[in-house]
Amino acid sequence: MSSAEAPGTGTPGPAAPGTGTGPAAPAAGLAAPGTGPAAPDAPAPDRAGRPRALRSHQWYGTDGLRSFSHRARTRQLGYLPEEHLGKPVVAILNTWSDINPCHVHLRDRAQAVKRGVWQAGGFPLEFPVSTLSETFQKPTPMLYRNLLAMEAEELLRSYPVDGAVLLGGCDKSTPALLMGAASVDLPTVFVPAGPMLPGHWRGEVLGSGTDMWKYWDEKRAGRIGDCELAELESGLARSPGHCMTMGTASTLTAAAEALGVTMPGASSIPAVDSGHDRMAAAAGLRIVELVREDLRLSRILTREAYEDAVTTVLGLGGSTNAVIHLIAMAGRSGVRLTLDDFDRIARTVPVLANLRPGGRYLMEDFHFAGGLPGFLSRLTDLLHLDRPTVAHRTLREQLAGALVHDPEVIRPRDKPLAEEGGLAVLRGNLCPDGAVVKHIAAEQHLRRHTGPAVVFDDYRTMQRTIDDPALGITADHVLVLRNAGPKGGPGMPEYGMLPIPDHLLKQGVRDMVRISDARMSGTSYGMCVLHVAPESYVGGPLALVRTGDLITLDVDARSLHLHVDEAELAERRAAWTAPVHPYERGYGALYQEQVTQADTGCDFAFLSRPGSVPEPYAG
Repeated sequence: MSSAEAPGTGTPGPAAPGTGTGPAAPAAGLAAPGTGPAAPDAPAPDRAGRPRALRSHQWYGTDGLRSFSHRARTRQLGYLPEEHLGKPVVAILNTWSDINPCHVHLRDRAQAVKRGVWQAGGFPLEFPVSTLSETFQKPTPMLYRNLLAMEAEELLRSYPVDGAVLLGGCDKSTPALLMGAASVDLPTVFVPAGPMLPGHWRGEVLGSGTDMWKYWDEKRAGRIGDCELAELESGLARSPGHCMTMGTASTLTAAAEALGVTMPGASSIPAVDSGHDRMAAAAGLRIVELVREDLRLSRILTREAYEDAVTTVLGLGGSTNAVIHLIAMAGRSGVRLTLDDFDRIARTVPVLANLRPGGRYLMEDFHFAGGLPGFLSRLTDLLHLDRPTVAHRTLREQLAGALVHDPEVIRPRDKPLAEEGGLAVLRGNLCPDGAVVKHIAAEQHLRRHTGPAVVFDDYRTMQRTIDDPALGITADHVLVLRNAGPKGGPGMPEYGMLPIPDHLLKQGVRDMVRISDARMSGTSYGMCVLHVAPESYVGGPLALVRTGDLITLDVDARSLHLHVDEAELAERRAAWTAPVHPYERGYGALYQEQVTQADTGCDFAFLSRPGSVPEPYAG
C-alpha cells in the first residue's frame, strides 16, 4: 500500500503528483460560447497537445439550440454556470433504498462522494438506480441483476457525464453496476457499502446468514425455542451494511478491490465506521482526477485483473456466487473467463482468510487485521503486480507497505486454513458443463461420497415433503433439487443449501451431499453441489435423475457421476418434455428468452455478445 493518503481522510489514496497517478497538469479548457471563461480544470491535452474536450461538452459547450436548452435547464435546477461549465460531470449511481438494510446508509455516503467531487473541482450528479435487496426481493434479486446492469449502462451512456462513482455492496449490486459501467467504459470508481457490525447473542458473536442457518436448524432439532429465536432476531444484524461474514457481498466487494476499481482497503471498512465516510469522500476526489487523466475502466479491467480477482476470491474462501458474477463481469470487459480458470487457479492458491462460514472470524476482524491490502501482501507471487488500479499506477505500488496485524485472522502462507482454494469445479455425466462446490465450508468426510438420490422437482415440493418420514431419507442419501437454475428458478434462487430433514437434525446430522442447479448464499455451508450446467429446465442431465439412482461425488477428483448407463439415460431423455415458461410477458419473459447458463455467467445473450454501441448525439 502506498504511504500517500488522500488529504484529511485517513484512507490510503492516490499517490502524490509526480508519481504518475496524481492530477494531470492543468490545460486550457473549452469555453461554451457566451458562457464566460474556460474552467481551469479541463482535461489534460491529448498526445498531440490539443485540449481534450470533456464528454459532457457535447451537451453544454456547443453553439446549438440543444446546448442552449441544456444550460437553461441546468439553471432551472438552481446551478450557476461557474458550478458546472467546463468541469468534469460525475454521475453517482446510488442503490440506496428504505427496504435495503445493506444500503440504507448510502444516502449519506453519496453526500460524502459529492463533497469529494466538489473539492476536486468536479460537478456531481446523483442518480437513484434499482436496489437489489437480498433479504426482501423475490423470487431472487439474481433475476434483476441484469436489469440493474442495463439501467446503469444506459444512464451513463445517455446523460452528460464524464465519469462515475458506483455505490453498492449487497450481493448482486456489485456485479450489476460494474457490468453496466464496463459496457460504457468511462472513468469509474466503486464505493463498497461495507459490512455491518458483528452480531451478538448471549455471549456469542454471530455472523449474519451463517448463524441464521445454524440456529434455524437448532430450532428444528428442538434445541432452542421461540424465545431464543426472538432474541436472535434482534442480535443477528445490528447496523446498516451487508453481511459481515465472507458471504457473497464481502466476496464481491473484495473482488472489486482486487480488480482495482475501489480505493485501497475500501472493501472491508465497516459500514458505520467514520473511515467509510472518509473513503467515500476520497473516491469523490479521485474520480475527478481519473476524468482528467482519461483513465477509463477498460484500462483497469484487464485479463490480469480478473485473474487476480479469482485468486483473491479463492484465497478468501469466498462465495460460490463469485464464479457466476466474475464470468459475467469479465465478459462485459471483453475477457473470456471460464470455470477452468477457477479450477486452475484454485489448485495454486491457499486459503489464508480465517473467516466464516469456512473459518472463525468476521469482516471487522479482517479489516483491523490488515484488510485486503494485508491479505494480498501474502499472495504477491500469485498476482499481476504491474497492472494499474484507479488509485495507483500499479498494484505493486498500492500494496507497498501493506501489513498483517493479526496472523490468526489472515494466516501466513505456511499455516493456511486450507492448502488449496476453497472452491472446486466439478465435471461428469451429471454436469457436462460444470458445477461448483464450496468444500471448505463442508464436513470433510463427504468429500468422497456415493449414495442414492432423493429427487425433488421443485423447491415448493421439497419444502412441503422434506420432513416426511415416508421418504426414508438417511444421512447417506443425496438430496437432489431441480428446476431451480437460471431459467427454471427463475433467476437461479439461493435454494442450493437444501434443508436436512428434521428427524436427521435431531439425530445430530448437520451435513449431507446436496445437488442442484440453484445457487446458495455465500453465508451458507455444507457439501452443496451448485450451478449444475446445463440446468434441468433446459433438459440437462439433472432432469433425468430418478429417486434411487446412485450418485458419486469426488471433490478431490473433481468428479460428479450418475451411475445410470447411457442407454437408460437415452430412454429417459426421449421421454422428457420441456416445462412451460411461466412468464408470458414482461421482464420475466425477456429474462427467460435471453439468460445464458451458469457456466457462462447468466448474462443476457444480447448484452454479452461483442459489438459497438454509438455515442448518443446530443446536438
